[in-house]
Amino acid sequence: MSLDRKDEEQVIQVSVSQFPEGGLAGWTTVLGSFLIQFCGFGYSTSFGVYQSFYVREYLTNESPSTISWIGSINAFLVISAGLVAGRLYDRGYFYPILYGGSLLISFSLFMLSLAKPNHFYQIFLSQGLGAGLGAGMIYVPSVAVVSHYFQRRRALAMMIVASGSSFGAVIHPIMLNNMLNNGRFSFGTAIRASAGLVSGLLLVACVLMRTRLPPPQKSADLRKTLVKISRDGAYIAATMGLMIFAIAFYFPLFYLQLDAASHGLSKTFSFYSLVIMNFSSFIGRLAPGFVAHKFGVPNMIAGATFCCAVLILGMTGVGSLASVVVIGVIYGFFVGTYDFAELGARMGIAFTFCGIGSLLGTPIDGALLTSRLIWWRPALFSGIMAFLGFACFGTMAIIVHRREAREAGMHTEEKV
Repeated sequence: MSLDRKDEEQVIQVSVSQFPEGGLAGWTTVLGSFLIQFCGFGYSTSFGVYQSFYVREYLTNESPSTISWIGSINAFLVISAGLVAGRLYDRGYFYPILYGGSLLISFSLFMLSLAKPNHFYQIFLSQGLGAGLGAGMIYVPSVAVVSHYFQRRRALAMMIVASGSSFGAVIHPIMLNNMLNNGRFSFGTAIRASAGLVSGLLLVACVLMRTRLPPPQKSADLRKTLVKISRDGAYIAATMGLMIFAIAFYFPLFYLQLDAASHGLSKTFSFYSLVIMNFSSFIGRLAPGFVAHKFGVPNMIAGATFCCAVLILGMTGVGSLASVVVIGVIYGFFVGTYDFAELGARMGIAFTFCGIGSLLGTPIDGALLTSRLIWWRPALFSGIMAFLGFACFGTMAIIVHRREAREAGMHTEEKV
């Protein structure tokens, strides 16, 4: 017996609305997204290796502030390009974005390997603009596509995906430090090896990832969305907190290794200081599910921000191996609970403000640091910014709790 057109549409809607909660296509997509995070955001947050190497050896004619623009524009594009990439993804352009972004990352890193010493513009164009834009194109779509396959187990899938960036931020610094600071390898050889690894993994990710659901028939009206969120006090407070905290967020990631080296710590340990922090971040990503369930998302974000602010201020006293380990381990853990991808997915337009903060923070840190490496100045500035971010998130938590209490009271009155 054949089905009429209306019945066929109903069958299609039912099959689409049922999430497989995994399956071969689902888990291969999760693995592909993990690799995207490994090669994209994980590579971006490994810039501390480059910052230290450029300041000490490869861009000695430039100030730390100027050099940090390479990493900050990269971070800005990784985060903020998601607004455009997300809208293209909603219109069904997942595969062109995935293939185009991956190709741009690969091309840009191989071009970076051709950059000459003290040729700032060559490194800025390839690593800052090219690699940053490529990573930004694939960052948000690679996370969003996972939701096609999971509903009940979505938290587990997203945790696996998010851990890719932390895992990448452990592996990339180990590889880069051991090649860039090894007399047997030139800068070009080291970067080509890194570019080869990234290109191979991106190729695997492109093969593994598949969409399942059709694009939405109607995308959200941006103007109506802006009007709606402008009336939401909690959203505004959270967005301001995200932007302000992003100014401070990258200071340890970009400068901890250089800080350790400039204080006379062993070359081997200074190389692994960033690895220690990023490994702790990997462990920290396991905590949000439990903590958020126990204390609520607003309280978790505010608490993690407060702890990060205290630890950033603690960098004013870095001078020994123990102090670097303590700050690296604890800061990395709390940064792991503070997941930009999760915030961005929840807050949408806040990606732009987060990108602005990441763009401005490290160049200001570098200007305060100066060529004399006066560490207390950027540490104090970043610590203050982090505490201001905490104040905004604390305000968000208060507004949310009051709103929940008011709604609970209304439900109680309705029952009576």
